[in-house]
Amino acid sequence: MITISEKAKERLAKLKVEEGKPENAFLRVGVAGGGCSGLSYKLDFDTEIKPGDQIFNDNDFQIVVDMKSFLYLAGTELNYSDGLNGKGFEFENPNATRTCACGESFAV
Repeated sequence: MITISEKAKERLAKLKVEEGKPENAFLRVGVAGGGCSGLSYKLDFDTEIKPGDQIFNDNDFQIVVDMKSFLYLAGTELNYSDGLNGKGFEFENPNATRTCACGESFAV
């Protein structure tokens, strides 16, 4: 399962409105090759469920991930920080054996 913190949910709800996304848009989370540690996280709003997608509802927010990405993201929690030391989404990924300093890429 992929979970989402209350703070991340609040920020995503605001972004959805700011970007003019439709009411039925959900959060698509994925993994792509690249970044300084080998794999990078992807976040986007989407409205199309694809074959093989894994669908989760947590904290009243729908999260969708493709099966390949789910293998790297199982058990991950998405958080949001707006503190002085940094601002943005953070992935608490128990599968990551190494992450880069910026937190945007990881290795397994």
